[in-house]
Order: sequence, then structure tokens, then C-alpha cells
Amino acid sequence: MKKVETDMEDELRSEYDLRSLRVRKLGPARQSFGGVTVHLEADVAEIFPDSVAVNEALRFLIRIMKDNKPLDNLSVSTDDS
Repeated sequence: MKKVETDMEDELRSEYDLRSLRVRKLGPARQSFGGVTVHLEADVAEIFPDSVAVNEALRFLIRIMKDNKPLDNLSVSTDDS
């Protein structure tokens, strides 16, 4: 087999090191680099400007849930007499 030499003229500046770039797939099968991806429904996404706001709201909800005791212990009496 004959070896084919390709002389490509590279016009890219030397300061652009493309080897350090991460490649991301497009579409629903794409993976996140170093994090969990959560899909928000459109009505929920309208409320939050960015992921920081979503995380802040979720942490607040978690704190509220931990602070409040469940109401399962309270017995509700129903007097039908």
C-alpha cells in the first residue's frame, strides 16, 4: 500500500490549543462533564434564572423539611356521637 502524505496548511494560531477542549455530544444522549444533569419542565425553568437559583431553592426546601416534624404522630379524633 502506498503511503499518502497530506500537506495541510494550518492557519490556526499556536496559542489555540484545541487538545484541551472537551467535546460534548448534542441531543438527549449527551453526558455532563462532572455533574448530574436534571431536566426542568418549561414552567419550572421560567422561575429560575440559572442552576445556582435552583440549588438555592432546593437547599431551602430540604432545610424546611428537616426542621418540620411529620404530622403522623398526631391522632385526629373523630367523635361521631
